Amino acid sequence: MYLPQLEAPFLTDGGLETDFLYNHGYALPHFSAITLIDGGHRENALLDYYRGFLDLAETHGVGFLLESPTWRASPDWAAPLGLSLEALAERNHRAIRLLDELRIEQDRAIPIVLSGCLGPRGDGYRADAPTSAREAAAYHRWQIDIFAEEQVDLVSGITITTVAEAVGIAEAARAAGLPCVISFTVETDGRLPEGTALGEAIAAVDAQTRAGPAYYMVNCAHPDHFARTLDPGAPWIGRLRGLRCNASRRSHAELEAATELDAGDPDELAASHARLVERFADLHVLGGCCGTDLRHVRAIAEACYP
Repeated sequence: MYLPQLEAPFLTDGGLETDFLYNHGYALPHFSAITLIDGGHRENALLDYYRGFLDLAETHGVGFLLESPTWRASPDWAAPLGLSLEALAERNHRAIRLLDELRIEQDRAIPIVLSGCLGPRGDGYRADAPTSAREAAAYHRWQIDIFAEEQVDLVSGITITTVAEAVGIAEAARAAGLPCVISFTVETDGRLPEGTALGEAIAAVDAQTRAGPAYYMVNCAHPDHFARTLDPGAPWIGRLRGLRCNASRRSHAELEAATELDAGDPDELAASHARLVERFADLHVLGGCCGTDLRHVRAIAEACYP
């Protein structure tokens, strides 16, 4: 299991989908970055996007978690994207291969970990599916098996809204022989969309999977939404190893209704991260989510890894 981010600082990328959609004018049907995997200029733009973050990590002498653009590329999204299941599978394969080639195209003096990213089966802002851990494991195994075939270093479940789905992803990854990371999203009250407190969710997944995930993260929330719920003395706090925060303080409902990007304040966001990293030394993986781009992650790197 090659997971140096457990011991050393790492960066990852920003809000890929919002960056391409709002900052660069790319259409992303159903908010799916897998549509950038087209063998043409969209694909080249995607690789240039990652190169910017890799350069940043190298400048700061920290590792980089190379997260695949496959968050919304699981079976239920094939038909809405106008793809056959076979075509969607091929795009998943190609996405991983492209990133694998990217991490060896230059002799970079930093560790680079390749992660197969998957999102929730349903909406990333609502606890709408699946209803059981067994159902989640069966559903997500399709994409996880593709990641296993491509020999990724780990699986990352991003923007997970329920304990049941987190358990299912962890069990499916274990069955495929891959370590996994679970990144929960929380509402403005610091609770998962299903209502479970963050610490309770981490403890529940660990209890049901025999501490299956390698570690946990929080994403798609501003630090103000959850910082007050982080207790340095809590038994689960050492399991929280990373953050991919939103630039905006808006709620999920407000973000979903928005027609313009809320990019927040990169320096203010970075200062929030610096305070958290000072309090919680195990927060090793830092990146961004909705509304963030290279500017935000650069500010975070300068504040936390000068």
